[in-house]
Amino acid sequence: MHLRLVFLCLLCLSISARAAGQRPNIIFIFSDDHAYQAVSAYGGKLKLNETPNIDRIAHEGMLFRQCYVNNSICGPMRAVIQTGKYSHKNGFLRNGNKFNGHQQTFPKLLKAAGYETAVVGKWHLGEHMPPQGYSYSEVLVGQGPYYNPPMLLDENGDGTRKRVKHIGYTTDIISKLTLNWLKNTRDKSKPFMLMTQHKAPHRNWQPGPKYLTKWDGVDLPEPPTLFEDYSKRLSPARTQEMQIDRDLTRYDLKLDPPRGLTKEQLATWNAAYGPKNRAFEEAKLTGKELVRWKYQRYIKDYLRSIQSVDDAVGELLAYLDESGLAKNTIIIYCSDQGFYLGEHGWFDKRWIYEESLRTPFMVRWPGVVKAGSQNHDIVSPLDFAETFCEVAGIDVPSDMQGRSLVAVLKGKTPKDWRKSFYYHYYEYPGWHLVRRHYGVADGRYKLVRFYEKDVDAWELIDLKADPLEQKNFYGQKKYAQVQKRLHAELKRLRTQYDVPDSDPAQSFEVGDTPARYQQRKNK
Repeated sequence: MHLRLVFLCLLCLSISARAAGQRPNIIFIFSDDHAYQAVSAYGGKLKLNETPNIDRIAHEGMLFRQCYVNNSICGPMRAVIQTGKYSHKNGFLRNGNKFNGHQQTFPKLLKAAGYETAVVGKWHLGEHMPPQGYSYSEVLVGQGPYYNPPMLLDENGDGTRKRVKHIGYTTDIISKLTLNWLKNTRDKSKPFMLMTQHKAPHRNWQPGPKYLTKWDGVDLPEPPTLFEDYSKRLSPARTQEMQIDRDLTRYDLKLDPPRGLTKEQLATWNAAYGPKNRAFEEAKLTGKELVRWKYQRYIKDYLRSIQSVDDAVGELLAYLDESGLAKNTIIIYCSDQGFYLGEHGWFDKRWIYEESLRTPFMVRWPGVVKAGSQNHDIVSPLDFAETFCEVAGIDVPSDMQGRSLVAVLKGKTPKDWRKSFYYHYYEYPGWHLVRRHYGVADGRYKLVRFYEKDVDAWELIDLKADPLEQKNFYGQKKYAQVQKRLHAELKRLRTQYDVPDSDPAQSFEVGDTPARYQQRKNK
């Protein structure tokens, strides 16, 4: 009897081990501010660049056409992914907040379920505590520089960190650390979840040595709204500070070299930018020609930064193939939000408008996701935590606010899948002076409310009638039924997601400017 009991226990352990081994690994590649317009798999009229390695994930998996973010700014979207909850629920509403790492997060759930978990690269949820729920982490300090980054290393996931200074280009370093963890550090008896998170192509778009002169002598296409005058828009479109013509700094434009380079790095940088900058100074450009020069400098540096990310993706895919891990590994590429590449004359993000609302998202899952498939459902990073839980065989916690994408990835979208999406941006005053707003988007229409006392106004967008989003149709008679329906839907979503009537980010006075806020704060 005793021997039989031992045998049954061993059999159960064996079955459990096999089941754990069958659970897929998860690799989540996350870039910062990567516009879907700058992923060649998405096509588009401008056809700015080629991203063959990122495209490969789409070609061998599923490309999502309508992945909407909840709050188009870096830190808050990272908190949404960790928790599966909107900003007002996870407590991280704007950059500068501190993430509550003690709350429930999907890495904690996966680790408890037997996954080896790791995060490498940009964290951007504060340095007040180590990333929680990870067996291993090595993350940038704050935003991190593009060259020679200091990083915080927690080798055992026990909260003991040491500061490590790396020399080289940050994208390349993150790629190297990612591969080292996969090859040498992880516990290979367990399935794993790895987040490899790039700084690029975040402002101020410093290219790596390999791409400093790419596109020199070539004029890249301009978006049709580069010189928009905002005459048919509400005042927030005019009062922002993210215009290419007036708000790019000398560092953004590389008229001054980056700080913190080694002697050799600086020499390489100056050899690439020195002649170009002298030609610019001699040209003495003004008016639209000056704006066009700024756009070309901006867009080329932005895209050059992406090329190094694409290289890193290629290195990772190659290792998965060589090691045999590709067969049982889900690989995801996404960004924390979209970005403006000159549309409306802008750079940056933050708005509910298409270029910042939509983020690139693609998934390869061999044997599950149909290669070359595309999806037009409204999905969101809000759904990622729930998806990872289902993949790992964990019950999705009832307080998460998204839905698992597993059925969608299998090509079997549930009949009750969302047909509309709630968005909310909180960070005003702050960088770029984009006013607070919330709204609902359904793929064609958007109803938006700017809700501060000095700018309390509504906007209605019709992407079919005005795909460039330059007009406000709110209050027009022919849109009365659409407007009524969207008002009801907005109210329903705010109730569903338990959005408070008062702004939970209201530590700032409505209508404040950054200067006045700082003066009050310093008193």
